[in-house]
Amino acid sequence: QVQVVESGGGPGQAGGSLSLACTGSGLTFDDYAMAWFRQAPGKEREGIACINRSGSKTYYGDSVKGRFTISRDNAKNTLTLQMNSLKPEDTAMYYCAVDRYNYCSGSWTTWGQGTQVTVSS
Repeated sequence: QVQVVESGGGPGQAGGSLSLACTGSGLTFDDYAMAWFRQAPGKEREGIACINRSGSKTYYGDSVKGRFTISRDNAKNTLTLQMNSLKPEDTAMYYCAVDRYNYCSGSWTTWGQGTQVTVSS
């Protein structure tokens, strides 16, 4: 059974940093691109970052570009989101997802249950 589990969420301060992790099991982790999404209450889910299988290509949404960094450690089956210069509007549930392919195709097959990030001003 393919499963991804997020961790590392919690409270943060505006201007501060948090790091999220996503650990995969039941899949050959380095066969697939991976991504981070978030959803704030009353808002649609937003794709914020994606990384290809090797980590050589990354993509970011405009709302997080220059502040967040996506990376992966295939030896540890782990995806990471380093979040710097946090803003209150970064408050959301954060999810990781597995792409159907080894590049960021936008077709997601598996989602985690999410981890909450709350940023106070």
